[in-house]
Amino acid sequence: MKKFLVLCSVVISVLVVLLNGCKSTKSEPVEILGAGATFPAPLYNKMFDEYYNLTKNKVNYQAIGSGGGIKQYKEKTVDFGGTDAYLSDKEIADILAVGDSVLHVPTCIGAVVVAFNLPGITKIKLSPEAVSGIFLGTITKWDDALIVADNKDVTLPAMDIKLVTRSDSSGTTFVFTDYLAQVSKEWSEKFGADKSINWPAKGVLSGKGNPGVAGLITQMPGSLGYIELSYATQNGISYAALKNKSGNFIEPTLGSASKAAAGSIPADTRISLVDSDVSDAYSIASFTWLIFNKELNYGGRTEHQAKEIVKMLQWVITDGQQYNEALDYAKIPEATVVTAKEILKQVTYNGKTLSK
Repeated sequence: MKKFLVLCSVVISVLVVLLNGCKSTKSEPVEILGAGATFPAPLYNKMFDEYYNLTKNKVNYQAIGSGGGIKQYKEKTVDFGGTDAYLSDKEIADILAVGDSVLHVPTCIGAVVVAFNLPGITKIKLSPEAVSGIFLGTITKWDDALIVADNKDVTLPAMDIKLVTRSDSSGTTFVFTDYLAQVSKEWSEKFGADKSINWPAKGVLSGKGNPGVAGLITQMPGSLGYIELSYATQNGISYAALKNKSGNFIEPTLGSASKAAAGSIPADTRISLVDSDVSDAYSIASFTWLIFNKELNYGGRTEHQAKEIVKMLQWVITDGQQYNEALDYAKIPEATVVTAKEILKQVTYNGKTLSK
């Protein structure tokens, strides 16, 4: 009897240890890996710092450009990719062909601004014809008649326009060239929208990421390039008001960027917001997305890790939105939050839904 009691005691002790071990495993913090767009990087840095403070889950996001983020997502070296260019039908078909299924969740709305460095000048207006002409290489001087016509109150210098673009595969480039393709038939036919472009203008300089482009514009008088709004405001770089489809010159703000998303959003959230029909919308606005697999049981990932990835994504589109506006990103509309929640309900681990 004594041996039996001792044996029972040992068994109970082992069970307690095992149960405690299971409990601690479930509550253990995880590290979540992401890479991609520089466009929302200032926002993600803030969001993920706050998320760590709340949960002790570390989200390690590397801002390497949308092209790099998509590549690493496809290679399954990260838990999610960040991109300002939603995946094309062909890219999605290729992912389906290998047995995976990709989902997109938008995290904010940003504006791509036409930023410039003209000593003594902080405000200019640009028409779609002027912007496309500059990047097609047909407008090369700041005092070109087409630019002067919209800036009668500004004395524009007889300086060469020094173009600055992205050197890496970039979602910001995709958004900007998507705009050019919408407003210029010539651009649409010759180049279209893409993450990388062989720019037709001569003497183009290139910087890596939004920070690289912003840095070059800051250093070079006469320069002009495209960057996300937050990089312009945080670095004190001037940017143009653009003439929109309704004929109104609109400055990029949180409000004018948000209005570009005023219409209906498709169930997969893949939509271009450029060249909006809304009369007071800014012309070059875009969602930026986090992309991830629908089925998260791969690469040795545990169910606990998968659940924590989904919880992080849920937080980003809900409570995490409180950090958007202070960093010059617009919140995603409430209707889009609802759509994004439905998307997260599709995420599974071994076919089991992870989000209610």
